[in-house]
Amino acid sequence: MNSSVEVEPLYQIDVRCPQCDIPYRTSRVRSRFKHAKQVDSDFCQHYSNERYNPDYYVVYVCPHCGCATTENSKKKWTDKQKAQFQERIGKQWTARDYGGERSWEVALQTYQLAVLTAQTIQESDRVLAGLLHHTAWLHRYRNNTEQELRYLKFALQAYVAVFENEAAELNDAKLIYMIGELYRRLGQYQDAAKCFARLIHDKKIMDAAMIRAAREQWAVMREEMQAQKLETPDDMFQEKRIVL
Repeated sequence: MNSSVEVEPLYQIDVRCPQCDIPYRTSRVRSRFKHAKQVDSDFCQHYSNERYNPDYYVVYVCPHCGCATTENSKKKWTDKQKAQFQERIGKQWTARDYGGERSWEVALQTYQLAVLTAQTIQESDRVLAGLLHHTAWLHRYRNNTEQELRYLKFALQAYVAVFENEAAELNDAKLIYMIGELYRRLGQYQDAAKCFARLIHDKKIMDAAMIRAAREQWAVMREEMQAQKLETPDDMFQEKRIVL
């Protein structure tokens, strides 16, 4: 007799809402079921089993008030933030539970709620950028290029705001790489070249993985530009002129 118990792909975690302070439960995907078959150059992961895509479960939505956050969101809200949320979102909320299994459509709803929540309470630019970037990935999963590029543009604006406002982390290699890669994906090659060149040439940046990724994407970008008969980054920039 086989006494082994089949492990469910989803498990529940406890979350306390920063708006109404009521605890609730939401689902996450177990690590053993996170099998990415492909990882894109902006770190979007594609999974063999779409049904248990971990990206679908990033956002926590309070069933009582509609507050949508992530593990990186603010855990404590001020009275002003609570009032702003209640005015814009809470008083229109109809109780519903996103705590179980999610489809692509439901996942998109949770991200839309999370973006609205983040904008309402003036959440950090890093958190907002991540939400917008993940929303772009959801559209990529459906090959909806128009919406993907739309959200990549929004995400890029938020990442640039992070770079501009967090002066203490100006050598955040992954952030510089991400900004460059989104510029490349949006066809803004000159700005992308500045970011990749900084990673390649700035001696203060020691992140070998990001330096390697920048070199790889520089080569990809060069091929794209040659195919479009554009001036390549090798011609546009000399090392001494690279500034970001």
